[in-house]
Amino acid sequence: MFFASDPQKILKKQTGVTVGTFDGVHRGHVLVAESLRKACAERGLVPLVITFEPHPLAVVAPDRAPLLLEDPEERETRLKEIGVEVEVVGFNEKLRSLTVDEWFGILRRDYNAVFMLIGYDNSFGCDGKGKDMDYYIETGRRHGIEVMIADELEGVSSSMIRKAVAEGRMDDASRMLGRRYSVEGKVIHGRAVGRGLGFPTANVEIDRGRLMPPRGVYAADVETVDGRIYRSVVNIGKAPTFSDSIPLTLEAHLLGFNGNLYGENIKVNFIKKLRDEKKFANLDELIGAITDDVSNAVKIDHTDEFNSQPGHVG
Repeated sequence: MFFASDPQKILKKQTGVTVGTFDGVHRGHVLVAESLRKACAERGLVPLVITFEPHPLAVVAPDRAPLLLEDPEERETRLKEIGVEVEVVGFNEKLRSLTVDEWFGILRRDYNAVFMLIGYDNSFGCDGKGKDMDYYIETGRRHGIEVMIADELEGVSSSMIRKAVAEGRMDDASRMLGRRYSVEGKVIHGRAVGRGLGFPTANVEIDRGRLMPPRGVYAADVETVDGRIYRSVVNIGKAPTFSDSIPLTLEAHLLGFNGNLYGENIKVNFIKKLRDEKKFANLDELIGAITDDVSNAVKIDHTDEFNSQPGHVG
């Protein structure tokens, strides 16, 4: 088998497949996966999403490889929640060199595919760039694979979400994702400055391969390992009031939380940027600003506005 090392993974049932990076599993991705599931249900097929690790650009053009919107485990979980099977393929030079015709041959032979849904702006195969969809439809037909083109969801893409996150526009990122943009990490020991100011914080270990919002103060909902959610004030920055040499940190003040989170993983679901990071003249000014941050974070409506949007998941 070309993609998987385990020959037992060859599917005995016929499948319908879609292929893509699916970084972030945004509303457009959800629409494709849901469309695949429905089309396969009509045809009596197993719906299968084939995706990649690492991101193809990490192999094709490492200098342009993006920071990720979610890790592979999160991506796989979100896709499976939609009701599709997932195959994560190791992207390498050998895979990169496959032609469109070779791709279809592998999908038919190794994955028993008889149906394929292609994203409206997607292409695959080293010779696929610039080819129109009729080319894919005809190539699939020659291999016994029915090809359909997915509907377009305008105004949503992974690159647009990255831009929104990088600019601190968390509401725009959330709208495109269909959920809050989130990062997850282990709580580690910090400088305990927040505790001394009356605002104890959880210092979260940052995944350097994950896209982080820019420096500033954010309202967020933080989920602990026991499933509880706490409205929070999150600071991403270098604490300029205290030092000019502190490394970038993510600190979350969980409102109403009492306990010890050291060593546990927490999930930070960003809601809105409250303000830029600022160097204050003294501690009284800093405490006053944090007090305002807490008040502003609490005022934000808790209603989940994403459930009614097309392409919503989880």
